[in-house]
This record gives sequence, structure tokens and C-alpha cells, in this order.
Amino acid sequence: MAHNAHYGTPDPELAAALEKLPPPFEVVDALESRAKFNNLFGKLVEIQKQHIVLPQENEYELKDRNIPVEGGEIRVRTVVPTVRSSPTEAFPLLVWFHGGGFVLGNPEMDDVVLRKLSVELKISVVNVDYRLAPEYPFPTPPNDCFEAVKWAVNNASELSASPRKGLIIGGCSAGANITSGLAIRARDDPFFDKEKGTAITGQLMQIPSIGFIPEQYKSEIYSHEQHKNGHTLTESQRVVFARAYKADPQSPLYSPLLASSHKNLPPAYFQVSGQDLLRDDGLLYEKVLRENGVKTKLDIYPGYPHGGHNMLFGLEITKKFERDFVQGVKWLIDNAQY
Repeated sequence: MAHNAHYGTPDPELAAALEKLPPPFEVVDALESRAKFNNLFGKLVEIQKQHIVLPQENEYELKDRNIPVEGGEIRVRTVVPTVRSSPTEAFPLLVWFHGGGFVLGNPEMDDVVLRKLSVELKISVVNVDYRLAPEYPFPTPPNDCFEAVKWAVNNASELSASPRKGLIIGGCSAGANITSGLAIRARDDPFFDKEKGTAITGQLMQIPSIGFIPEQYKSEIYSHEQHKNGHTLTESQRVVFARAYKADPQSPLYSPLLASSHKNLPPAYFQVSGQDLLRDDGLLYEKVLRENGVKTKLDIYPGYPHGGHNMLFGLEITKKFERDFVQGVKWLIDNAQY
């Protein structure tokens, strides 16, 4: 996809901001890097709060819960709107998976944005703290997330939600990879049944990785080389994370392009950053879904680095990314079909 190379060019405001970014972390060992990354994420969230106006605390209920999964339990953070048109009003449901290369991160990374989204769109949110590699390599993270989606469906009434209003799964980066695999898995799982009103109705993939690239698609992937020394994600970092994750490259749960079929999947919304080594992953998978009859919506951010929305606050392109995220979720709600 060398013809997508132009998406790597930033506008003047973004170019000036990119010059001020510190060099990316050198990652030698994924586990040793976790504390350093999570400390950075914590500082960035505090800065983010200065740029995003949170709703009033009485407009939503925030609660951390522990839910059972195979071999233990995980935490989920739920956000439920409290302003209702009637006492029995039920909301659509979003189950969210954070990024971090399968070895880093936590629900707090996206907490501010998801609180705002919940109130603005009147949607219940389940933000999943899945277990991480290297302690819990593949397939534990996607399995944890799959169980969290099932838990959300089974406990929808407690979340003032109805999957019939919309059941969306979504995530950022590694979380988007998990999303792509789970959408395929859920399509073929009888638990997620359209007649019972439990089918997944939408998938959201923000700056996704799509794992192993089959030979027939490799000529369409140019960004891995073009942006291997990216501002925020480098090829050397990606390799360290992949080694820790130990994914099966032949599993559609990690490499969705290897699925036997891409038909009858739920509508998909993509946000793709132009100056991101994963750029062409997202562009390619959107094309494959679209060509298989899946309804898609794609927003591209020229010159934007991987995860720029988590650090380049106040820029016009970041504001657009944030607005588009809300509109993308709304588009998925509007296109939920039963």
C-alpha cells in the first residue's frame, strides 16, 4: 500500500507538536517496561483531564467490579448514565478493551473519554481490565475479554442496558486486535444470537493491529517499513511485545485475515493514524470487510502517530479524533439491526 504513504505527512500544527515529543521508550523487556509505561499513562491522563470536560458526577454511576474468568477473576469498570427519560429506560452497551501491546495498560487509560461518551450518547460502558502478557500470554487476553462480553450481556439489566439497543465491542491498538478476533468468534458462537437479542451489533477498531499478514496481502502493507521508527510506537517495541504475547499467528483470534469467512460480521468503525506503523493494518482490514459486504466507516488522520490522542492534547487533529470517536460509536448504534 505504498500509495497510502501520503497519509504520513502531518499538517504544520501537528508537525510542530511532533518535533517536541520525547524519543520513544527503548523496550528491551516487556515486563520491566510496564511500570515505566503505566507511570507515563497516569501522567498523561491527568493532563487529558485539563482538555476534556467531564460530565457532572451525578450524571453517571462509576463502579469497579470483579468478574469471574477461567482461572481467576478480572476487574471491569462500568459507567452507567443516571439521567433517564423513564425509570425503565435501557441503554445500548459498549464493551471496551484498552491498548498497550497486550503487556501494558489498564482501564484508566480511556476512563475520561468513556465517561464523557457514556453521558453524551446515553450508553452503558464496560471497560475491561484483562490479564496481560507475559504472565498471561495468548489466548488469555482475548479469552478474558470474551468472558467480559458474555458477563455484560448476562448482567445487562444491572447496567441499565439492553443489547437489543446495540451491543458494541471496541478497543484501541491491542484492544482493537482483540475486537477483530472476538467479532469473528462471536459470529460463530450460539450465545450471541440475533433472535435472542444477544448478537454483537457493532465493532470499533481504533489504530488496530491485525497480527500475521498472509502472503497475498503483504504488498499492501507499506507502513511497517515507512514508520518503523515512529514517534510513539517502533518496530523494535512491537517485536518485544509480540514475543511476550506468544500469539498463534495462524489463529483468527489474533490474525483476523485468516478467518474462513468475513461475511455476516457486524458493522465496523475504524480510526487509522497516518504516521503509524500499523496504519496499513487498519486500511487493509477495512477494505477486506467492505469487500465482503460488511458495512464500514473509516476515518484517517494524516501525519498522526500511534496513540496520538493520548498525548497530543489540544491540537485540532486530536479534537477531531475525539469528535469522530463519539460519532463513530453513534454510527454503530444507529446501524445496530435486529
